[in-house]
Amino acid sequence: MQVALYSRGFITEDISNIRLLLDELERAEISAMIYEPFLRTLEQHITFERPLEVFSRAEDLPGKIDFLMSLGGDGTLLDTVCYVRDTTIPVIGINFGRLGFLASIGKDEIHGLVQALLHRTYIVDQRSLLHLDSNMPLFGDIPYALNEFTIHKKDTSAMVKIHTYLNGEFLNTYWADGLIVSTPTGSTGYSLSCGGPIVFPDAGNFVITPVAPHNLNVRPIIVPDNNVISFEVEGRSDQFLCTLDSRMETIGSNVQLAIRKESFKLSLLRLDDSNFLHTLRNKLLWGIDARNMIKINS
Repeated sequence: MQVALYSRGFITEDISNIRLLLDELERAEISAMIYEPFLRTLEQHITFERPLEVFSRAEDLPGKIDFLMSLGGDGTLLDTVCYVRDTTIPVIGINFGRLGFLASIGKDEIHGLVQALLHRTYIVDQRSLLHLDSNMPLFGDIPYALNEFTIHKKDTSAMVKIHTYLNGEFLNTYWADGLIVSTPTGSTGYSLSCGGPIVFPDAGNFVITPVAPHNLNVRPIIVPDNNVISFEVEGRSDQFLCTLDSRMETIGSNVQLAIRKESFKLSLLRLDDSNFLHTLRNKLLWGIDARNMIKINS
């Protein structure tokens, strides 16, 4: 078995947990290849007895590894979409960050995780992605996202007008700072912070959520993900921001944009004692009311 390790970076307090993970993998005879910039930083703190295999591009992974481990928070895990692409390589999120909706495996679960890989006592969920089509090249050969697509005003410019269509039929013109289209996975991210609903990860939907709308009667809306959602953008500024997860492009008002469901999914591994309801209770503190404790513990 071979795994790949990816991380944007780490703080000093994480070194002991990274060393623990590497030791656990070695004891289990699971070989590891490491994201090259991450390894170069690690080498300043950890001495490796032998050279390790590295990767730096998506092309380095297909056919070589069984899992990709993301060491960090949810933002780090979102980066892995650019590496696994449509290979179906399962992604494992170990939470070295803060909240960790996607990177849901705690640092204290590293030993249990490695044992679960050995004994195959894990669950792999399929998470839908969204795909961006445009009349000009955007985001290279990675025009898809796990969490969300956004259109947003640039800098401190005035609000924008975003004319929005479902399968070519007019839905609404959003006068707002921006607009979010999120997947079910992304419903607990930026969309949630803008008042959007929480959607179960296996729901077949998109969530359209305005950012600071100038109409009090405009609310988030859930639409089936078999719709194509298209946009025309205008405003006082000639330039706007367009994002896919944490990646950003500057666009002009002449750009035509459309969102549809991607043809492939991301495989996300979780331990068998964890699920979405468990995540809601632990990350959003649902059920903390003392009156619920008897019910939860019974």
